[in-house]
Amino acid sequence: MKILAVSDTHGDCCRVIDVYQKLSKESPVDVIVHCGDYAADARELQARLGVHVAWVKGNCDGGFSDTDWSILETEAGNFLITHGHMEQVDYSKQNIYYKALENGCVGAFYGHTHRASYTEMDNVVLMNPGSLTKPRDGSGGTFGLIVTGDDSIWGKIYRYEDFMASGSSSGGSSQGGTAKQKPKVRGGHLRDLLNYSDRF
Repeated sequence: MKILAVSDTHGDCCRVIDVYQKLSKESPVDVIVHCGDYAADARELQARLGVHVAWVKGNCDGGFSDTDWSILETEAGNFLITHGHMEQVDYSKQNIYYKALENGCVGAFYGHTHRASYTEMDNVVLMNPGSLTKPRDGSGGTFGLIVTGDDSIWGKIYRYEDFMASGSSSGGSSQGGTAKQKPKVRGGHLRDLLNYSDRF
Protein backbone atom coordinates (compact mmCIF):
# COMPACT_ATOMS: atom_id res chain seq x y z
CA MET A 1 0.00 0.00 0.00
CA LYS A 2 1.30 3.45 -0.92
CA ILE A 3 0.31 6.06 1.66
CA LEU A 4 0.79 9.83 1.29
CA ALA A 5 0.82 11.42 4.75
CA VAL A 6 0.06 15.12 5.29
CA SER A 7 -0.95 17.29 8.19
CA ASP A 8 -1.72 20.87 9.18
CA THR A 9 -2.71 22.15 5.74
CA HIS A 10 -4.78 24.94 7.34
CA GLY A 11 -6.97 25.69 4.35
CA ASP A 12 -4.42 25.31 1.53
CA CYS A 13 -4.41 22.02 -0.40
CA CYS A 14 -2.43 23.18 -3.47
CA ARG A 15 0.86 21.58 -2.49
CA VAL A 16 -0.79 18.31 -1.46
CA ILE A 17 -2.35 18.11 -4.92
CA ASP A 18 1.04 18.83 -6.56
CA VAL A 19 2.69 16.04 -4.56
CA TYR A 20 -0.15 13.57 -5.16
CA GLN A 21 -0.06 14.12 -8.91
CA LYS A 22 3.70 13.64 -9.09
CA LEU A 23 3.66 10.54 -6.87
CA SER A 24 0.86 9.04 -8.96
CA LYS A 25 2.88 9.21 -12.17
CA GLU A 26 5.03 6.22 -11.13
CA SER A 27 2.40 4.21 -9.26
CA PRO A 28 -1.02 4.96 -7.76
CA VAL A 29 -1.35 6.42 -4.27
CA ASP A 30 -3.73 4.09 -2.42
CA VAL A 31 -4.69 6.45 0.39
CA ILE A 32 -3.92 9.92 1.71
CA VAL A 33 -3.67 10.22 5.48
CA HIS A 34 -4.55 13.70 6.76
CA CYS A 35 -3.65 14.16 10.42
CA GLY A 36 -5.91 17.13 11.09
CA ASP A 37 -6.04 20.88 10.92
CA TYR A 38 -8.21 21.20 8.84
CA ALA A 39 -10.70 18.35 8.42
CA ALA A 40 -12.38 20.34 5.63
CA ASP A 41 -9.14 20.09 3.64
CA ALA A 42 -9.26 16.29 3.87
CA ARG A 43 -12.80 16.26 2.49
CA GLU A 44 -11.75 18.65 -0.30
CA LEU A 45 -8.81 16.44 -1.27
CA GLN A 46 -11.02 13.36 -1.47
CA ALA A 47 -13.56 15.20 -3.63
CA ARG A 48 -10.97 16.73 -5.97
CA LEU A 49 -8.60 13.77 -6.34
CA GLY A 50 -11.02 10.85 -6.11
CA VAL A 51 -8.70 8.99 -3.73
CA HIS A 52 -9.65 7.75 -0.27
CA VAL A 53 -8.55 10.17 2.45
CA ALA A 54 -8.31 8.84 6.00
CA TRP A 55 -8.54 11.84 8.31
CA VAL A 56 -9.00 12.94 11.89
CA LYS A 57 -9.93 16.19 13.58
CA GLY A 58 -7.20 18.44 14.92
CA ASN A 59 -7.30 21.03 17.68
CA CYS A 60 -8.35 23.71 15.16
CA ASP A 61 -11.28 21.45 14.18
CA GLY A 62 -12.48 21.24 17.78
CA GLY A 63 -11.13 17.71 18.15
CA PHE A 64 -10.74 17.40 21.90
CA SER A 65 -12.41 14.04 22.45
CA ASP A 66 -10.62 10.84 23.41
CA THR A 67 -12.28 9.29 20.34
CA ASP A 68 -10.80 11.72 17.77
CA TRP A 69 -8.49 9.13 16.23
CA SER A 70 -8.86 6.30 13.74
CA ILE A 71 -7.15 3.15 12.49
CA LEU A 72 -5.81 2.54 8.97
CA GLU A 73 -5.52 -1.14 8.06
CA THR A 74 -2.57 -2.18 5.88
CA GLU A 75 -1.11 -5.54 4.91
CA ALA A 76 1.79 -4.87 7.30
CA GLY A 77 -0.52 -4.15 10.25
CA ASN A 78 -2.68 -1.33 11.56
CA PHE A 79 -1.64 2.32 11.82
CA LEU A 80 -3.04 4.77 14.35
CA ILE A 81 -4.05 8.17 12.92
CA THR A 82 -4.34 11.08 15.33
CA HIS A 83 -3.59 14.79 15.35
CA GLY A 84 -1.34 14.44 18.38
CA HIS A 85 -2.38 17.34 20.60
CA MET A 86 -4.26 15.03 22.97
CA GLU A 87 -1.14 12.84 23.20
CA GLN A 88 1.01 15.90 23.97
CA VAL A 89 3.39 15.29 21.06
CA ASP A 90 4.86 18.77 21.57
CA TYR A 91 6.72 17.37 24.55
CA SER A 92 7.28 13.66 23.94
CA LYS A 93 6.49 10.77 21.61
CA GLN A 94 5.92 8.43 24.56
CA ASN A 95 2.13 8.85 24.77
CA ILE A 96 1.56 8.29 21.06
CA TYR A 97 3.83 5.26 21.19
CA TYR A 98 1.78 3.76 24.04
CA LYS A 99 -1.50 4.59 22.28
CA ALA A 100 -0.30 2.77 19.17
CA LEU A 101 0.67 -0.27 21.24
CA GLU A 102 -2.59 -0.27 23.18
CA ASN A 103 -4.50 -0.42 19.89
CA GLY A 104 -2.38 -3.18 18.38
CA CYS A 105 -0.75 -0.91 15.81
CA VAL A 106 2.62 -1.25 14.09
CA GLY A 107 2.78 2.50 13.52
CA ALA A 108 1.19 5.89 14.02
CA PHE A 109 0.62 9.01 11.94
CA TYR A 110 0.32 12.31 13.79
CA GLY A 111 0.78 16.04 13.24
CA HIS A 112 0.18 19.17 15.32
CA THR A 113 3.80 20.30 15.73
CA HIS A 114 4.28 21.40 12.08
CA ARG A 115 7.69 19.70 12.34
CA ALA A 116 8.43 16.54 10.38
CA SER A 117 9.68 13.45 12.19
CA TYR A 118 10.15 9.81 11.26
CA THR A 119 11.29 7.51 14.04
CA GLU A 120 10.95 3.95 15.23
CA MET A 121 10.44 3.11 18.90
CA ASP A 122 10.75 -0.57 19.73
CA ASN A 123 9.35 -1.73 16.35
CA VAL A 124 6.60 0.94 16.23
CA VAL A 125 6.93 3.42 13.35
CA LEU A 126 6.01 7.01 14.27
CA MET A 127 5.56 9.50 11.43
CA ASN A 128 4.76 13.20 11.65
CA PRO A 129 4.69 14.48 8.05
CA GLY A 130 5.07 18.08 9.22
CA SER A 131 3.21 20.76 7.28
CA LEU A 132 3.33 21.58 3.58
CA THR A 133 1.85 25.04 4.10
CA LYS A 134 2.89 26.27 7.54
CA PRO A 135 6.15 24.50 8.51
CA ARG A 136 7.85 25.46 11.78
CA ASP A 137 11.13 23.67 11.16
CA GLY A 138 12.67 25.84 8.44
CA SER A 139 12.08 23.11 5.86
CA GLY A 140 9.90 25.04 3.44
CA GLY A 141 7.20 22.36 3.80
CA THR A 142 7.24 18.58 4.17
CA PHE A 143 5.15 15.45 3.66
CA GLY A 144 5.58 11.76 4.40
CA LEU A 145 5.41 8.61 2.34
CA ILE A 146 4.85 5.10 3.73
CA VAL A 147 4.89 1.98 1.57
CA THR A 148 3.75 -1.24 3.20
CA GLY A 149 4.10 -4.85 2.08
CA ASP A 150 3.09 -8.15 3.61
CA ASP A 151 6.21 -8.20 5.77
CA SER A 152 7.68 -4.71 5.48
CA ILE A 153 7.18 -1.02 6.15
CA TRP A 154 9.22 1.63 4.36
CA GLY A 155 8.92 5.31 5.19
CA LYS A 156 10.44 8.65 4.29
CA ILE A 157 9.95 12.39 4.90
CA TYR A 158 10.35 14.67 1.87
CA ARG A 159 10.90 18.40 1.54
CA TYR A 160 8.40 19.84 -0.92
CA GLU A 161 10.79 22.00 -2.97
CA ASP A 162 13.41 19.27 -3.34
CA PHE A 163 10.79 16.69 -4.23
CA MET A 164 9.11 18.85 -6.86
CA ALA A 165 12.49 19.81 -8.40
CA SER A 166 13.70 16.21 -8.66
CA GLY A 167 13.26 14.20 -11.85
CA SER A 168 11.84 11.17 -10.07
CA SER A 169 8.98 11.04 -7.61
CA SER A 170 11.28 9.17 -5.22
CA GLY A 171 14.00 11.87 -5.25
CA GLY A 172 14.66 14.86 -3.03
CA SER A 173 16.08 15.50 0.40
CA SER A 174 14.51 13.38 3.06
CA GLN A 175 14.56 11.89 6.52
CA GLY A 176 14.06 8.23 7.17
CA GLY A 177 14.13 6.00 4.14
CA THR A 178 14.45 2.86 6.20
CA ALA A 179 12.66 -0.40 5.65
CA LYS A 180 11.78 -2.67 8.51
CA GLN A 181 10.41 -6.15 8.77
CA LYS A 182 7.00 -6.67 10.29
CA PRO A 183 7.52 -7.18 14.03
CA LYS A 184 6.90 -10.58 15.54
CA VAL A 185 4.16 -10.76 18.15
CA ARG A 186 5.64 -10.99 21.62
CA GLY A 187 3.39 -12.15 24.41
CA GLY A 188 3.19 -9.96 27.48
CA HIS A 189 5.09 -7.02 25.95
CA LEU A 190 2.27 -4.52 26.45
CA ARG A 191 1.60 -5.84 29.95
CA ASP A 192 5.27 -5.39 30.85
CA LEU A 193 5.30 -1.85 29.48
CA LEU A 194 2.26 -0.90 31.52
CA ASN A 195 3.50 -2.57 34.68
CA TYR A 196 6.93 -0.96 34.57
CA SER A 197 6.09 2.48 33.22
CA ASP A 198 5.28 5.69 35.07
CA ARG A 199 2.54 6.54 32.59
CA PHE A 200 -0.34 5.85 35.00
